Amino acid sequence: MYDLIIIGGGPAGLTAAIYAVRYGLDTVVLEKNVVSGQIATAQRVENYPGFPSISGMELMQNFKVHAEQAGVIIQNTNVSSVRDEGGKKVVISDDGELEGLALIVATGANPKRLGVAGESELLTKGVSYCATCDGPFFAGQEVIVVGGGDSAITDALILADIADKVYVIHRRDELRACSLLQKRAFGKENISFIWDTAVQEIKGRDLVEKVVLKNLKTDDITEMKIDGVFIYVGIDPNTSMVDVDKTDVGFIRTDERLKSSVDGIFAAGDCRRTSVWQVVTAVSDGAVAAISAHEYITSLKSDN
Repeated sequence: MYDLIIIGGGPAGLTAAIYAVRYGLDTVVLEKNVVSGQIATAQRVENYPGFPSISGMELMQNFKVHAEQAGVIIQNTNVSSVRDEGGKKVVISDDGELEGLALIVATGANPKRLGVAGESELLTKGVSYCATCDGPFFAGQEVIVVGGGDSAITDALILADIADKVYVIHRRDELRACSLLQKRAFGKENISFIWDTAVQEIKGRDLVEKVVLKNLKTDDITEMKIDGVFIYVGIDPNTSMVDVDKTDVGFIRTDERLKSSVDGIFAAGDCRRTSVWQVVTAVSDGAVAAISAHEYITSLKSDN
């Protein structure tokens, strides 16, 4: 029986673990990947305080070293489900069942991929899912943004202040983003829109060089020279293993103390309903969730 089980070893999970062990909680982190966290795929990170420029992989390694030196136990295993038994939470993993008084879900989320040729091969080489992270590398260049929702248009506006030219590629003939974002985007001189179009392939040797586009109304195929591809076609939270209140797409709903709808289960980072998906906010979530979990566990023990 652990005091606290944390599912997920990314920035939120490891921060929560560091805080938890400092509070004296018997804690274990369950992480299925050897290198955790979406940020590990970022070529450079330049918006995390204290590190003017660092690779995502190196930043995550620093998180892991810090956690291990603090005494955090990290167990590499996949979690399939969680069972709430009131006074304890039972986590079912590939290595068997673990029991804890409280649980923090810090499983993150994955950007939905286009699933086209060249996307995976050119990831971090011109293909990105985060303008805040990678936009500065495209100063003075030409990029495309794939998508038409709030995230796509928000990041198109960010890129418009960095890149020479931004093309928004959208499958429909109108945007899904809110009217305010649409008004701002339409007012930007260096943002152009290519409607009724889908990306068929991303080409390049060492870096992105061009994209193959298909007009969905005429079936015409064209090639377009481009320096960067920013993809925003949705995001999938990794929350299927836990039964708590969620949004219609699976993000865990929490209060300001990061408590879920189930007593003793907390959520931190990209897996919870939030307006910003950034390392710095995930770290903040981890700290808050750990402190809230400590208060819950202390209360539970005092009642017994």
